[in-house]
Amino acid sequence: MSAEIKSHLTDLLTQSLASVAPQTPASIIALERPKQAAHGDWACNVAMQLAKQLKRNPRELAQALIAGLPASPWLERAELAGPGFINLRLNPAAKLNTVRTVLAAGERYGRADAERGRPVLVEFVSANPTGPLHVGHGRQAALGDAISALLEAQNWKVTREFYYNDAGVQIDNLALSVQARARELRGEAVSFPESGYHGEYIREIAADYLAQNGDPGDLATVRRFAVAALRREQDEDLKAFGVKFDNYYLESSLYTDGKVEATVSALIASGKTYEHDGALWLRTTDYGDDKDRVMKKSDGSHTYFVPDVAYHVTKWLRGFTHAVNIQGSDHHGTVARVRAGLQALSAVTDAGIPRDYPDYVLHKMVTVMKGGEEVKLSKRAGSYVTVRDLIDEVGRDAVRFFLVSRKADTEFVFDIDLAKSQTEDNPVYYVQYAHARICSVLAQAGAQMQSLDTAELAPLTHPRELALAQRLGEFPEILAEAARGLAPHQVAFYLRELAGEFHSYYNAERVLVADEGLKLARLALILAVRQVLQNGLSLLGVSAPEKM
Repeated sequence: MSAEIKSHLTDLLTQSLASVAPQTPASIIALERPKQAAHGDWACNVAMQLAKQLKRNPRELAQALIAGLPASPWLERAELAGPGFINLRLNPAAKLNTVRTVLAAGERYGRADAERGRPVLVEFVSANPTGPLHVGHGRQAALGDAISALLEAQNWKVTREFYYNDAGVQIDNLALSVQARARELRGEAVSFPESGYHGEYIREIAADYLAQNGDPGDLATVRRFAVAALRREQDEDLKAFGVKFDNYYLESSLYTDGKVEATVSALIASGKTYEHDGALWLRTTDYGDDKDRVMKKSDGSHTYFVPDVAYHVTKWLRGFTHAVNIQGSDHHGTVARVRAGLQALSAVTDAGIPRDYPDYVLHKMVTVMKGGEEVKLSKRAGSYVTVRDLIDEVGRDAVRFFLVSRKADTEFVFDIDLAKSQTEDNPVYYVQYAHARICSVLAQAGAQMQSLDTAELAPLTHPRELALAQRLGEFPEILAEAARGLAPHQVAFYLRELAGEFHSYYNAERVLVADEGLKLARLALILAVRQVLQNGLSLLGVSAPEKM
């Protein structure tokens, strides 16, 4: 049911509780959905929670609470069940009220002001600029953008950030790879770097470099050119994917601005470091890590988690007391190290950074299948499947919907054949087709659309109609729960269920019937379904086509 109806039922129980047990706080009342529809629309276990405290039999207490419920036009009846559950059954008018709520709210339906504009930084993709974005980056982009949209729907003030890892060994290997290919193109005999990048894109960058700069002898210039070229390419990939960022943060700036050295100095001052075998170590075991970690190697270079700690300090200092990182599961070890570094710093600086800062969403691998076989290589990237390959093959909508349709911490098989199929087994097609079907019916109805906001809904008495209305009412809760859990797959599941219920209704009942009142009521119902489908798809970055 809608938040309005849930709030109404909570208020009824609060009034009853105030008369039965005046000293008990109303905050103890919680409504849950029974697992079986036969048990009603909502259930409350407040009597069992309070029985021991009030020294009363839970069933007797539940019966007293039921007897004390004020009369309500939306509550059909309340029933005692089991050891003391209170099952609440709504009348049809309450369920159908959601239709009016949806039509009145429009694209705002489902949104809430829970967080009142508090700032949160969501960092995702953050790919090394060493090649085109691969499918794993695509899953991260789809998850990050959808999570950001869900947080915005709860009125978080979201900043989407991309952290460019433009420093370190991988960038050195990129520069050496481009330089080697450029020399090959000039006819020189060269040995390719052992840890170099072999994709065709390296040869393309090398050719462009030669055309613009000539001699590739200056490695620093080659490095800058290659990084800039791949940053542009990644930006184009993200644009094709419909993902935009508010801010880009360069890892290299942490070094040039002295933030890495300042972080190392502060960690030393914390007393949590020690030297061993010529290296500088951080006692991360003091903060739950399985072993201590090297901060600075014997050659003077920093390990990769040190700039990560420095970067997260900047997040905190920029006012982002809430931050979410979406990363691949191969970054699992980073979580404890970064948090340990932040806690050690917090102890010296009184920054007050919480132990669980930042939040992490770690996603697992994506396997791409076509024709029953795994697709492993891109013609251009050479060693992996790129996001652009997938978008070109099945379209942006299918890629985005598929990549958020499962929990992030589960491995995902992306079946290209399924993504291109026009069957109910293809979830994005199934949901979009429901939207297009409704658009077709509404187009046939024509001018009558103008009166749907105020259409009388009482003619809607069929169980399928009431079930559809009730499903619409679940949407705000789904969004709130998905935002809390950073779990956009819950929205994808919901949309699939809503589409399924609509298709079943559409196949069983005619909408454009001769009875004018019933027709208008049914048109209002499916218009509300269309609105919720639009709202949900929009949060996932997927279009809602009017024709298919």
